[in-house]
Amino acid sequence: MELAAAHPALKAFMCGSLSGTCSTLLFQPLDLIKTRLQTLQKTAKPGAPRVGMFNVFINVIRTETFFSLWKGVSPSFVRCIPGVGIYFSTFYSLKQHYFLERSPNAGEAVLLGAGARTVAGVSMLPFTVIKTRFESGCYNYVSVTGALKSVYETEGVRALFSGLTATLLRDAPFSGIYVMFYSQAKKALPEEVSSSAYAPLVNFSCGMAAGVMASLATQPADVVKTHIQVSTSHWSTTNAICYIYREHGMAGFFRGAVPRSLRRTLMAAMAWTVYEQLMARMGLKS
Repeated sequence: MELAAAHPALKAFMCGSLSGTCSTLLFQPLDLIKTRLQTLQKTAKPGAPRVGMFNVFINVIRTETFFSLWKGVSPSFVRCIPGVGIYFSTFYSLKQHYFLERSPNAGEAVLLGAGARTVAGVSMLPFTVIKTRFESGCYNYVSVTGALKSVYETEGVRALFSGLTATLLRDAPFSGIYVMFYSQAKKALPEEVSSSAYAPLVNFSCGMAAGVMASLATQPADVVKTHIQVSTSHWSTTNAICYIYREHGMAGFFRGAVPRSLRRTLMAAMAWTVYEQLMARMGLKS
């Protein structure tokens, strides 16, 4: 099948997958640092220096190797390349079905983004679990296939879908909030700016602002998801919340907020910018 003759939803999938490939490779170290920060045990004595993202960065390089910062990139690729494609193709299909004649308002943009992310999140959850475990440094998996087999054989299929509730509580609101801020910011721009040569830069800037808002709002759910997926005890969402609060207090729900905000914001901004430019080159309205 020639690309020009492909279904628009398939084109959206391909554009999304390409944008996901670029952003995943670039920002994987931030995701690893975020996961390590979130899974640190509270063993430090009172008054001891607080462990931050720079400390984790240096520790990974010192005790492992520089390229260990890309641990988990294989499952990240397996998850993000089709996952981002599924997200954008679902988003495009929903938008074409419900908003062909007009742009969605703020509330509709939230539902549009949340709906697309829910489909992608559920589809790729087993790979999200494996990615989180790779990044935690608590498991010695050699490959994505081997990890999937090991988890299935030792913990059952249930473990591959652990953290589903927390994942949806994180991803659906993140995408909903992101799409709302992103679409409303773009709508507020003059037409001459949106159609100028600076459009990619403008889109990226709108994406950065939207990403910061969405990341901070969903940070607690991300911490809960990480703890559930790293644990082999089949924790419920309530178990994880109680554990985090008991061990780390309210501050524990915002561990890893800086690297996650940087990564999610930059990834989302890049993914949307690349996606919209590719869609425009294919003659499709994103």
